[in-house]
Amino acid sequence: MTNEPLHWFKSSYSDNGGACVEVAFGLAASHGMVPVRDSKLQSGPVLRLPAAAFQSFVAGIKVGDSRSV
Repeated sequence: MTNEPLHWFKSSYSDNGGACVEVAFGLAASHGMVPVRDSKLQSGPVLRLPAAAFQSFVAGIKVGDSRSV
């Protein structure tokens, strides 16, 4: 993937209830992927999602498409 440290982001809509994910930006353009991890287990596994799939997922969430979840 990359040797540079990832810069993680958690949505400002997160209510800190513990069921959040963090997303690392900066690899979608260069590597075509979006790293995602559990915010409460930051040293745990990282999912690397194809950028197009992540974009579709976010678009579905924004319009309330529950099939995206």
